[in-house]
Amino acid sequence: MKTFQRLAVSAAALLAANAAFAKVVTKSVVYEHAGTKLEGFLAYDDATTAKGKRPGVLVIPEWWGLNAFAKGRAEQLAAMGHVAFAVDMYGQGVVTEDPKKAGELAGQFYGKPLMAERANAGLEQLLKTGLVDSKKVAAIGFCFGGSTAQALAYSGAPLVGIVSFHGGPVNAPASAAGTVKAKFLLLNGAADPTVKPEARAAFEKSLEDAKIDYQSVDYAGAVHAFTNPDADRLAAAGGMKGMIGYNEPAARRSWKAMQVFFEEIFAGH
Repeated sequence: MKTFQRLAVSAAALLAANAAFAKVVTKSVVYEHAGTKLEGFLAYDDATTAKGKRPGVLVIPEWWGLNAFAKGRAEQLAAMGHVAFAVDMYGQGVVTEDPKKAGELAGQFYGKPLMAERANAGLEQLLKTGLVDSKKVAAIGFCFGGSTAQALAYSGAPLVGIVSFHGGPVNAPASAAGTVKAKFLLLNGAADPTVKPEARAAFEKSLEDAKIDYQSVDYAGAVHAFTNPDADRLAAAGGMKGMIGYNEPAARRSWKAMQVFFEEIFAGH
């Protein structure tokens, strides 16, 4: 009995020691796409990656650029045991809080192949780490990033799923019919003034026509950008009150919905 107790104590001490040394590692990753120098943000837990390859998650920021919010989400994903890479869509150091500038930056991507191509450049960096199980890769995005995640899935990127947090709808092209394998989780603000009912209906019809497996969840009272704790401040500074705003219950519930979705898509591969 005493020997068993000593072994149990030793095992507990070893686990405690491992936990003490485990930490979320973050790194800036400089890369290039189409002549534009980019700087992404990699995050992973060194204790979990030491045990083998982990699911990978590409994080695509809001139209503000690769800011602290997007990097914080990557760190949260790393703490959950995933390898996360927050992609740079605009260029090294290009971040703004001016909605006019953000609109100009994001506007160069909508309706163009560049949207998926730039996101795919980040996905390639995630896969290059050697830390990721290539059969368990997903993309999440916020606002502009949610739209980009949709476009990335349509491009045939090797994703098992995407999560769009208050992302504008991007209709599935005819080429997506029967070819897109990624499952979609669409998390929307029920009071989002930026998405018109007719646009939402056309979007969902395009997904159904393409036979894409999707779930769509609406959060009552939530407007655009409901996951970002800085949304109220940004709204006040940028003249966007009533359009964007933080909603704590919707933010919490949508993040939990993502985790449940990940359990499904990652377990199935």
